Amino acid sequence: MMPTPKVFESEYRFCLILWAHEPIASAALAKLCKEELGWSRTTTYTVIKRLGERGVIKNENAVVTSLVSQDEVQAAEIDELVTKKFGGSLPAFIAAFTKHQKLSKEDVESVQRLIDQYRE
Repeated sequence: MMPTPKVFESEYRFCLILWAHEPIASAALAKLCKEELGWSRTTTYTVIKRLGERGVIKNENAVVTSLVSQDEVQAAEIDELVTKKFGGSLPAFIAAFTKHQKLSKEDVESVQRLIDQYRE
């Protein structure tokens, strides 16, 4: 399986718009990026070209679609964060997260269900 290409913060905001509207004509996407991000048409087309070269999106016949899902990009970001900042230790990441983030009872139960599903 190929690794998920890196998507930087401004590109991620662009991708959020794309994921919500795809498939979408590049001109319509440029208009949305102007409205939501304040980008010029040139900036949008530059990002489309860059992400296309990296295999994140596809632009065929002026219609843009994603090749990578939001879940895949988020998972790759978390993997990178855990590897870089916590030496690859998920327990260290969770300990740091919960130290500064109040978890509700529902959050704890939801995480426990995920752990239980993983054990099965």
